[in-house]
Amino acid sequence: MTRRERLTTPHDTTMQIHPSTSTSLCSKRACRLSAFGLRTSFVIRHSSFVILPLLLLACLLSTTLPAAAAPTRIKLATVAPTGSAYHKSLLKLRDEWRQLSNGSVDLVIYADGKLGGESDTVGLMSVNSLQAAMLTAVGLSGIEKGVEALQSIPMGFQSLDAVDYVGSHLQPMLEERLLKKGFVVLAWSDAGWVRFFSRDPLLRPDDLKKMKLFTWSGNPDLLDIYKATGFRPVPLESADIVPGLQTGLIDVLPSPPVFALATQTDTRAPHMLDLNWGPLVGAIVVRKETWEKLPADLRPKLLAAARATGQEIRASGRKESDAAVKAMEKRGLKVTPVTPEIEAEWRKAAEAVYPQIRGRIVPADLFDRALELIKEFQSRPVKTD
Repeated sequence: MTRRERLTTPHDTTMQIHPSTSTSLCSKRACRLSAFGLRTSFVIRHSSFVILPLLLLACLLSTTLPAAAAPTRIKLATVAPTGSAYHKSLLKLRDEWRQLSNGSVDLVIYADGKLGGESDTVGLMSVNSLQAAMLTAVGLSGIEKGVEALQSIPMGFQSLDAVDYVGSHLQPMLEERLLKKGFVVLAWSDAGWVRFFSRDPLLRPDDLKKMKLFTWSGNPDLLDIYKATGFRPVPLESADIVPGLQTGLIDVLPSPPVFALATQTDTRAPHMLDLNWGPLVGAIVVRKETWEKLPADLRPKLLAAARATGQEIRASGRKESDAAVKAMEKRGLKVTPVTPEIEAEWRKAAEAVYPQIRGRIVPADLFDRALELIKEFQSRPVKTD
């Protein structure tokens, strides 16, 4: 028997498989494979039915829906101290703008003069490093000198009502001038009266001439006028005021009481002359280019919120002025009262400088107009209840 015959012989029990067994095994294996194939086919087909449309939808959305636009960031600088009423009002405005714009406008506040003094701030806005600022008339004069007519007429305003009256007549024209120079006025405001805070007692103009007087840097004309009239001006930025008082670099600071309280000026200059030297007027401005990029339907809402903020700052600054003086008196401030005779002496000294202020600090036409409006206001009949 050959090897092939031995391997295929039915008598070889080691290799022989019963036909019925073979059929049964094949049948069971085929059933299992068939069932697995059906289940696999169903799962694959069912998954494809669900997943493929989802993938197609995701691709479609990614190509048709625009990415969420980043908020428009508007950086605003101010010399107002952190935590002051002015700063809190600006923070409130930030939140209101965020709500009104549904988060599309992000107003970032830089307080304390952290980015420099007001002249620096104007320079940063000119190159779009800053887009907005809350400035006094001194800073605004770096854009439009006419704004000085609202502030830089010492002893010219007899009351805060007179300040409002002059402002109501001049501000619309000043807004047009600022707009032509690329800035939108969002709100006008003021911080009430400026008083003299000094290291030593101060009563008369001649006392002031013996002291080193703070003045804003970046205003050479004002510096020259002070020197020409016998004063000793020291130009500094706002961040240098308190250190200057502490080291004796300056002896006197003209400041609203609220600002003096917030910066603890009175702890270095513990004397205050109770004289209304002049108002501290300012405005919130924004670059025209930045403003006009905002949606047209949104701008009126933002403007209204800003105007309300300006009114709030004015009201709080005036209301809190007396309260600030009282608070500083509790920690040692000495207030020097002013008699009508002393006030007349200061007014005479201030008016003697008007010819130099007119045309150099305040444009001549606006200087004349401001004085005219002041006289007009004073001549109005007094209302009686």
